[in-house]
Amino acid sequence: MTAIDEIAPDVFRLSVYAQDYDMQFNHFLVRDEEPLLFHTGLRAMFPLLKDAVASIIDPATLKWIGWSHFESDECGSLNDWFQVAPQAQPVCTLVGKLVTVDDFSARPARGMTQDDVLTTGKYRFRFHQSPHIPHGWDAGVLFEETQKTLFCSDLFHHFGNTEALTEADLIDRTREAMSRLNQGPLSGYMPYTRQTEGVLRRLAELKPQTLAVMHGSSYTGACDKLLSDLGGVIKENFDGA
Repeated sequence: MTAIDEIAPDVFRLSVYAQDYDMQFNHFLVRDEEPLLFHTGLRAMFPLLKDAVASIIDPATLKWIGWSHFESDECGSLNDWFQVAPQAQPVCTLVGKLVTVDDFSARPARGMTQDDVLTTGKYRFRFHQSPHIPHGWDAGVLFEETQKTLFCSDLFHHFGNTEALTEADLIDRTREAMSRLNQGPLSGYMPYTRQTEGVLRRLAELKPQTLAVMHGSSYTGACDKLLSDLGGVIKENFDGA
């Protein structure tokens, strides 16, 4: 079952809860003249997500399919979406395009570099490079400048079948999730480097109004403070110095 919630105007959160992992997998559909899907989802989830998208728009009208970094839950079902969306084009970082995506994808990707803008109609998405944040050399995020929504991928990841959108501080939830993962085989899933806090500070300076979080609740409120505070939590959990 897919839970569908509009977390900002024309931004729909399509959430599949995986009980075995106690984790939500969230995908974001932006309804516009050129619809955009951020996160394709795992291949096993494709039938659920296709039906969810079809309840909002005709999937055949999808124009853009984006993600942060190369990982199965981010872009695993990309080629499945191509079967139902004949005009869809992948959009990712230029690093991702060159290193992995154009070999994996049935269609060449639009490779984005810092401050490139993707316009879908009334909405404008500015690309921000964020190497290794949350993880992966190819990582980046999209910031929708009209409604000020930051599509932040695995940042603020937390467990549970949580509410779609919250104003509650996500820092404690994120800290608990990092600690929990660090006690098992997935430890060290996010690096801390000299660049970490600077990248997060630059994202905070965008003054987002909404954070579209991939695993757990999305957030509305003092997004700049949360992004600034996140650097310390990452350092606390992943700084090996």
